[in-house]
Amino acid sequence: MKSQESRRNLVKSAAALYTTNIFTGKVFGANGNLEVGFIGMGRMGQGNMRAAMAQDNLRIASVCDIYKPNLDKAVELSAKQSTGAARAIKDFREVLADKSIDAVCISTPDHWHPYMAIEACKAGKDVYVEKPISVTIEEGQKMVQAARKYKRVVQAGTMQRSGKHFIDACELVRQGRIGEVTVVKTWNYGNGRVEGIGSPADGAPPSDLDWDMWLGPAPNRPFNANRFGVDPKAFSHFRWFWDYAGGMMTDWGVHVLDIARMGMAEPMPRSCSAFGQKFLVQDNRETPDTLSAIYEFPKFIAHYENRMFNSNSMFKQGYGTMFHGTKGTMFVDRSLYRIHPESSGPNVPPAEVVEVKSSNNSNNAHWANFVDCIKSRQRPASDIEICYKSTVTCLLANISILSKQRVDWDESNDTIAQPSLRKFMRREERSPWKLKV
Repeated sequence: MKSQESRRNLVKSAAALYTTNIFTGKVFGANGNLEVGFIGMGRMGQGNMRAAMAQDNLRIASVCDIYKPNLDKAVELSAKQSTGAARAIKDFREVLADKSIDAVCISTPDHWHPYMAIEACKAGKDVYVEKPISVTIEEGQKMVQAARKYKRVVQAGTMQRSGKHFIDACELVRQGRIGEVTVVKTWNYGNGRVEGIGSPADGAPPSDLDWDMWLGPAPNRPFNANRFGVDPKAFSHFRWFWDYAGGMMTDWGVHVLDIARMGMAEPMPRSCSAFGQKFLVQDNRETPDTLSAIYEFPKFIAHYENRMFNSNSMFKQGYGTMFHGTKGTMFVDRSLYRIHPESSGPNVPPAEVVEVKSSNNSNNAHWANFVDCIKSRQRPASDIEICYKSTVTCLLANISILSKQRVDWDESNDTIAQPSLRKFMRREERSPWKLKV
């Protein structure tokens, strides 16, 4: 086991790496493999590990988490690869300081994404970072800056962009298959329990969790089981607290609105008005249980709606993206796309419903795209700048909800048009986790 002194020296040595771009043209590490370190080993991290293990010439070299049960599960999973179990690490800075690591996967809670991604770029590593990429707009801007400055391949985890039927559906929309589109609707519906996730009291963190490190750049708060949020029956509940995430608006809205932008040739909204609050759920979450956001884009209106207490929807689909055109409606989710032709209107001939099911594993394909781009140095399917724009689209809605105002976006200057609302674009990171590109 490494001594405490050598561990401190390794972490300290990372500081030198963070100041320059150390890429030397090496694509694969030892034994011809791409050496990858995984940071954040909860459900998303383990899911990304499985997709990475499906790739050729990729070795999971290290797994990192500050919560021992997650770390132990990741080591056990990594042992299934032909090269054997990955090295277990508690401090992510050791992963970044390891010169043998070519790329990192960041599947931590959202509030850690910016710092880790930026430092990984500075350390000369390519990055796969989960969505949404950031909690604030300014953090996302700095992530894009770091990727470009240090010439890194940075793939965001909006893996639907690598789903073949998503690609085909969006191409058909752009080609005019359903005519001129003026309305796009996106949603997530469900019917949950009024008691929600409960309201546990603050208390002492588990003995196998470094709570101060888990908080990292976020404000210093007492440990609360829901803020930490690890749940064997659900994705972690940190998503429902403003310090660490943006609720359903960013957690799922970024997926369905990302496809809306993809199908409509990647525009940014001009403005957003959103409404939402906790109407029924009785727990200690902070984000809304019901929300509705309306966007004005240059050539269409988009809508995102989330509700926790009614699951009834058009076509009996609990989530999705739907493009409404003059000749038909395109619905797409992770299982299929379906075109419903218009039954009346000028120059609309009778037509049958067209349905095409998913034909590939989008997670595996997204990782394959990431690996290919590491080799070619091309920008990946969900390049950091693409996901930055989709993340901003969602963050504008949360800013509208929190400020109780319409929010206008100045795309040419990459900022909110109203000076009084720009304070919502940023937040103060807790020392020593300041963002420096």
